[in-house]
Amino acid sequence: MSAAPKPKSNTVKAQDTLREMIFAGDLLPGSTYLEAELAELLGMSRTPVREAALRLEAQGLLEVRPRHGVRITPIAPSDMEEIYEILTELEGLCAEKAADAGHSEEEVQALEEAIRHMDEALEAENREAWAAADEEFHSALIRLGHNKRVEAICAMYNDQVRRARAVTLWLRPLPTESNEAHRAVCEAIRNCDAERAGQLHRAHRREARKLLTELLKRHGLRHV
Repeated sequence: MSAAPKPKSNTVKAQDTLREMIFAGDLLPGSTYLEAELAELLGMSRTPVREAALRLEAQGLLEVRPRHGVRITPIAPSDMEEIYEILTELEGLCAEKAADAGHSEEEVQALEEAIRHMDEALEAENREAWAAADEEFHSALIRLGHNKRVEAICAMYNDQVRRARAVTLWLRPLPTESNEAHRAVCEAIRNCDAERAGQLHRAHRREARKLLTELLKRHGLRHV
């Protein structure tokens, strides 16, 4: 009989709740909150909130300012440019390794399943479901690279991309081309064509970077 899962600490609960509030836009980029305000909002004492804030600062989601509370990190187009440059190369490497080093049928099926979910979401014009399926695809691709350090780096930066995408999701065209780009990458991996898999994925990430940063600039979504 397996042991019951260990309950989450208040620090972890605070961290998870604050993350979701940032992604949902309940805590706006550029806004400042006192620890006492966040503690009251979460119904907790200040200690776990302070510890959670320090963890989220390490992830680039907020800034802890002594005696001035915390500031939600602004979404700047220049930041997204830099983050996408990193993700483009690391995920491109994962695509190459997945095609070149061999992969299990189960691993490729995880990519195909994510694409199926993306197709279904588009057909229903459910952008939030599409965004979740898109994350599912990229996570599966990164796992295929079989490099824990790359996984950790991508996880940190994908949190910030997720936040920027949340505020631009309804401003962009319906992402049909993105689905086709994912399908082409998956096919190259299945065919063990490392060069093509890497090229296709890097091109896809560059297009995504261009679209997202242009939307941020055009709609003035950079909060300072």
